[in-house]
Amino acid sequence: MEKLGILAGAGKLPVECAKAAKELGYEVYAVALLKETDTAISEFSVDYKQISVAQLEAILNYLTENQIHLVTMIGKVTKELLFNNAVIPDIKMLQLIMSLPNRNDDTIMLAFVSELEKAGIRTFDQTALIKKLMPSRGTITKREPTEAEIKDIEFGMKVAKELGRLDIGQTVVVKNCAVMALEAIEGTDACILRGGKLAGGGAVVAKVAKPKQDNRFDVPTVGLKTLESMIEAGATVLAIEADNTLLVEREKVAALADDKGIAIVAC
Repeated sequence: MEKLGILAGAGKLPVECAKAAKELGYEVYAVALLKETDTAISEFSVDYKQISVAQLEAILNYLTENQIHLVTMIGKVTKELLFNNAVIPDIKMLQLIMSLPNRNDDTIMLAFVSELEKAGIRTFDQTALIKKLMPSRGTITKREPTEAEIKDIEFGMKVAKELGRLDIGQTVVVKNCAVMALEAIEGTDACILRGGKLAGGGAVVAKVAKPKQDNRFDVPTVGLKTLESMIEAGATVLAIEADNTLLVEREKVAALADDKGIAIVAC
């Protein structure tokens, strides 16, 4: 039985991944990188360990001591942790950060992947075990977007792709073909709340994969928290990139969206 290490951030996605891995016969070793990591992942793991995302040496030691040569990194871990003193990096993590030419998402994650590879640990596609969570093209909710919203979707998806090309973020909030907010270090939910407030209701949220998306990390993901942020912000449409976006708890998300009159479209 092959061992699989799951480096787990926040949200339901790590639990879904661990469940799928166990069903496929993997021995799952789960590392909770954050206090917010869902402990339900332990139900599908032969071992569960809490190690801060900033403790790179401890993470590598845990994986090597358990003879784990295959890992997936999944779940929300926001880059702001590096700037708000929420975590204290160890010497190895500090050395890694200081060696980087910039603090872009891909730069940080590729450097992390490189450290794993040096230890003989391969990182594989986040979506390999959970591709069923990626909706194909079509409307997921009962309500279809209006003609005006379709124009905003088309506009928003183009802007989001450009944002991704620059490796800044994956989400934009638009209204009447004007940009209300762009996602940066604050993350998707904060971007939605900020953009929705500026729009004064009726905004469209667009989320896409980067043009050169590396599926080993940072695959675009939406779920109940995304929808709750939209409801609070008064946004009326969520547009995601078909076959390239993970939708967690689809039935619950669709039911809540239908109840609130929100359209969700994979395009």
